[in-house]
Amino acid sequence: MTTDMTKGDPMKLIVRFAIPLMAGNVFQQLYNFVDTVVVGRFIGSDALAAVGTTGNIISIMNSLMMGLSVGAGIVIAQLYGMRKIDKLKQAMISLFQLITVITLVLSVTGFLLAQVILQWIHVPDYIIGDSVTYLRIICTAMFAMAFYNGAASILRSIGDSKTPLIAMVVSSLINIGCNLLFVLAFHMGVEGVAYGTFLAELASAIICIIRLKLNCNQLNIQFHSFSVDKKMIRMIIKAGIPTAIQSSLISMGGMSVQSLVNTFGTVTMSAYAAVQRVDSITIQVVVAIANALSVFTGQNIGSKDFKRIKEALHKTLILMMISCLVMAALVLCLRRQILSFFLDPVLAADSIEIGCTYMSIIVVAYMIAGVMNSYLNLIRGAGDVNASLLAGIAEIAGRIIFAYLLVFPFGVTGIWIATPLSWGCGCIYSVLRYHSGKWKNHMFVS
Repeated sequence: MTTDMTKGDPMKLIVRFAIPLMAGNVFQQLYNFVDTVVVGRFIGSDALAAVGTTGNIISIMNSLMMGLSVGAGIVIAQLYGMRKIDKLKQAMISLFQLITVITLVLSVTGFLLAQVILQWIHVPDYIIGDSVTYLRIICTAMFAMAFYNGAASILRSIGDSKTPLIAMVVSSLINIGCNLLFVLAFHMGVEGVAYGTFLAELASAIICIIRLKLNCNQLNIQFHSFSVDKKMIRMIIKAGIPTAIQSSLISMGGMSVQSLVNTFGTVTMSAYAAVQRVDSITIQVVVAIANALSVFTGQNIGSKDFKRIKEALHKTLILMMISCLVMAALVLCLRRQILSFFLDPVLAADSIEIGCTYMSIIVVAYMIAGVMNSYLNLIRGAGDVNASLLAGIAEIAGRIIFAYLLVFPFGVTGIWIATPLSWGCGCIYSVLRYHSGKWKNHMFVS
């Protein structure tokens, strides 16, 4: 089930890889979508605000493991493109060793400090109990999340985007079933939603790890030893830490914006939580195409076929623009109906109106996000991860600065406008970095 991207038409390879990747990412977000629908419609808008306000905290805790997984994926894609199988094996082992240690530290810390963190971002007292409960259960599920992300990143780096899709389909079905059972039948409230997420994540991790073992057998990779390779660990950390910091900064910026949103009350908080869930699904079109370009670049950078990488970028940008236009048109036409999945049209009419405004602003700006992510993932796949970190810093700085500046003249709408403006900041840096040509000299593997 692996795919060699060093041969064949770049557009066909990217599309063939991106479709299951996008579907897998959508299903990965689907149980968050289902969680939000169940919480908002069957538990209440206060409960939705309680769950929604934990999102950026969870993202920050996951960012380090995801960053390491992405970093390892860059290294593994380059090793796979160069056919260095022995080093490929050690990179896989090193990634899981790192994930195990870091996840243990983060999950324990998050569990113990849940209430302190939530108070710090101004979560109202009347919903903080549900927020603490949800966050602590999710912290216990962090091992499953981390091992899924690690295994899925490796699979994608060697061209297998279908297995993560299968894992997410199964995971989503389990989550839906658990929500129906725990919330509607057993009336477990927010706690039931969190337990459903835990079981769903565990299933996805098991599926990807089993498939990874089978793919390793096909590549004649045998794991006779799990010794620590300090050089490989340093390489993965070097590749992964900038991406982890970038993801963490984006999440921290999101948490800062969440804190600002929280000052407008639960009506606005509910709208924000609902749109964030929708955006986490619709943006996967952009994410999948850009990640496919990253894997393509990683596999082709070893041969220094820059002409082939440039061709792939141009075709990716065309595909990205068409996809973003179609997605924006659909969301604009259906935004009110979409938000009604999460919020009762009668009881939460004000939240829906606020959400429609927010959704209209960000989907129109998806083309900016598409350009930014295309250039950003190309330079990241080439190994220029420090540049991608700087792009992330530009994005998050823009989001915080614009949100706090524009909230005074425009109210909550100013916070929504800050999102596309921040994408513009990241986009400018990524485009300039690509045209500088400096990304061509940052391979991790030699």
